Amino acid sequence: MEKQEDGVCSAESVVDGSLDVWSCKTSDSSSADHLVVMVHGILGSTDDWKFGAEQFVKRLPDKVFVHCSEKNASALTLDGVDVMGERLASEVLEIIQTRPNIRKISFVAHSLGGLAARYAIGKLYKPPNQEDSQDSSGDSSQGPSQGTICGLEAVNFITVATPHLGSMGNRQVPFLFGVSSFEKVAGLVIHWIFKRTGRHLFLKDEEEGKPPLLRRMVEDTGDCHFISALRAFKRRVVYSNVGHDHIVGWRTASIRRDSELPKWEDSLDEKYPHIVYEELCKSCDAEDVPEGENHSTDIEEEMIKGLSTVSWEKVDVSFHSSRQRFAAHSVIQVKSETMHIEGADIIEHIIDHFHA
Repeated sequence: MEKQEDGVCSAESVVDGSLDVWSCKTSDSSSADHLVVMVHGILGSTDDWKFGAEQFVKRLPDKVFVHCSEKNASALTLDGVDVMGERLASEVLEIIQTRPNIRKISFVAHSLGGLAARYAIGKLYKPPNQEDSQDSSGDSSQGPSQGTICGLEAVNFITVATPHLGSMGNRQVPFLFGVSSFEKVAGLVIHWIFKRTGRHLFLKDEEEGKPPLLRRMVEDTGDCHFISALRAFKRRVVYSNVGHDHIVGWRTASIRRDSELPKWEDSLDEKYPHIVYEELCKSCDAEDVPEGENHSTDIEEEMIKGLSTVSWEKVDVSFHSSRQRFAAHSVIQVKSETMHIEGADIIEHIIDHFHA
């Protein structure tokens, strides 16, 4: 069913509930060659990114076509990160086949959706051909020599309050108050509530001698090119709540050790009043990453080292003075325009820095 409002067109599929958003102006929509895939978190739906999707199209009408994923709606998010990732990868391929003008691809994912997106791009990654490989030089994450995501130029990979290091470590799930006995019990019973996904988040899924899935996702393994896929993007960004997020802790969302968490101050920026710290962390070889301190377990340390082999822009957010601070996990995404609008400056920051 197609709707029009303020120059923004949207269509919700009656088959799978997915939501597509684009400019109503024909000249804009026909020139939009950048697919933005927005992925919701656990027990979520396409409505979670409705506000963000509309803002993207209003600001970049002739640049982007936004698809809000719905292949993992609601209870389907409990099937496991790998199953979610496989579904998302298939969904992306379907969208690309229906829009032959698409040339670029970016992901914007919230919470658990960021892990599903990391798995999906690992499946969708196409390595550079031999000619590109011979021409490649230097670092980074630039140019076609880094490979593509299903044949498209990979531009932005953005996660918002995503538990990149899982939920097992100390204070990684803040509502457990950092009490080690609570955290140990949660690790034992989490699969009763969140099923297979809970096992993945708490790193309790060692099967057939293999490391936990999240540990495997920090390197290329078999036909899943997890790190090569991340490296293919021109930029990778993590947005994280420094506090009041009772679902995902600051350390796991920002891919840092305790000793690396920065000291922050209230923002003086009227445009982005809730952004309190920004930094660019350059890529480094795993062997060169310093050993962690404090609460970094061996497996957590391995994940930090693996993810640090690519560069990250890190944006720290605080709603400590907001009336909605105790819903920070939803506010940072503006999950509901009515209830969580105080996070609108975060959406604006994402779009302002987006490479279209």
